[in-house]
Amino acid sequence: MMLKSKIKFLFFVLTCFISVKAQTVLTIDEAISTAFENSPDVRRSILNLERSQESLNAQNAALKSKFQLDIAPFEFYKNRQFFDFTSEWYTSESKTSGGTFSIVQPIVWTDGTLSLNNKFEYRDSYSENNSERTQIFSNNLYLRFDQPLFTYNRTKMALSELELDLENSTLSYAIQKLNIEKNVSESFYSLYQQRLSLQISNEEYQSQKSNYELTQNKVEAGILSRDELYQAELNMLNSEMSMKNAEVTLQNLYDQFKQLIGIPIEEEIDIVADISYIYYDVDLNKAIQNGITRRMELRQREIDIENSQFNLIKTSATNEFYGNLRLAAGLIGTDPALGEIYNTPTDNQDFSLTFSIPLFDWGERESRIKASQKTIESTMINFDDQRNTILVSIRSVYRNIQNMESQIKISEISQRNAQLSYDINLERYSNGDLTSFDLQLFQRQLSEAKMTKAQSLINYKLEFLNMKIQSLYDFEINSPVVPDIKYTKE
Repeated sequence: MMLKSKIKFLFFVLTCFISVKAQTVLTIDEAISTAFENSPDVRRSILNLERSQESLNAQNAALKSKFQLDIAPFEFYKNRQFFDFTSEWYTSESKTSGGTFSIVQPIVWTDGTLSLNNKFEYRDSYSENNSERTQIFSNNLYLRFDQPLFTYNRTKMALSELELDLENSTLSYAIQKLNIEKNVSESFYSLYQQRLSLQISNEEYQSQKSNYELTQNKVEAGILSRDELYQAELNMLNSEMSMKNAEVTLQNLYDQFKQLIGIPIEEEIDIVADISYIYYDVDLNKAIQNGITRRMELRQREIDIENSQFNLIKTSATNEFYGNLRLAAGLIGTDPALGEIYNTPTDNQDFSLTFSIPLFDWGERESRIKASQKTIESTMINFDDQRNTILVSIRSVYRNIQNMESQIKISEISQRNAQLSYDINLERYSNGDLTSFDLQLFQRQLSEAKMTKAQSLINYKLEFLNMKIQSLYDFEINSPVVPDIKYTKE
């Protein structure tokens, strides 16, 4: 019998150990790190960041020398044509085979293109005009330069746009991480607060249960009337219902929290939080200066302005006056014998200068330019409005922190007085000088004081975190928050 009892006890201890080991305990930092890894918003931001980086890599690669080989292994055509000079029809046919090797180098500074080309070809042709068949090799080696004139540098602008896009994606990723930190912190402390509420409700229930048993004994001894027992039972049942409601709410919050940080809903978790009050000196001027200098939303608005200015440049090119310069020089050799192609080479030069001159566009270009200018003005207004919003938010958070520091001190005194008052009146109730209904009021007053103190401490921590997010300055370590970006504001 003793052996069976020991086995049952060991099995119970082992079961409890496995249950405890299976439960994941999270601190707020661990919860935030988990959310960073699993959040769909963060993953989308990372993918967008990688897309921007690869697009910039592709553009930089396109600015390097491009090697290309075009091959035409065999071409054949047969055609009958009418020659006006002889007023006769002739049939001609041609067979060709060849290829072109080229090295093309874009020039970023001028938006021009420099290319080295070599075209090799074998041709077998016949024409009724002279009744002769010609078989010949040819090779054309030449250097060519193309330069747009009187227009904007499209290559350089495309590179700048992709650089801004990458910076904007990086900023969005950093902002998303800050938003995740804020959302997880709020949910974490809400979960902690609800768990504390359940604990207080359980304490209240245990107290009401003890009071009910004490009242029952007094009624059976004839010290109190039976209506006191009814009131004590009602108080106990109400506190039990409040405890069970708090437990249901807590479980729902656990599920919502697990969904937020991206872990399986079935996984058992618990949280560990430190909400003790620590005073940190918050300098409003430093917070404002750092926020205006480092807030990533302001840089994003500046990027919007730069992109709008790029759009204005593109719009100004509508129906524009522009030109193109082409220079080419090389050697071409032809001969029926492959090894004698360049025995008698011929110089090959090409020079052209062309212009496109718009004459009348019915005001299209002017209207498009005005529309782009209005977009820039609107974007500048957004920048000023964003700056003012940051100023207002930092000042508001600073005032809230000052107010919450006072609220914490008041809540500490309130909880202490509520505890003393409850202890005194519990003694009075034990002596029969107080009714169950009156004692319940003091019990609720104590519970509310405990929740108020916890709420004030949580609000202070969340508002302190909000100051860190709004100003990008951590007053806990007295250092700027450096996001994962390379950003210097001029």
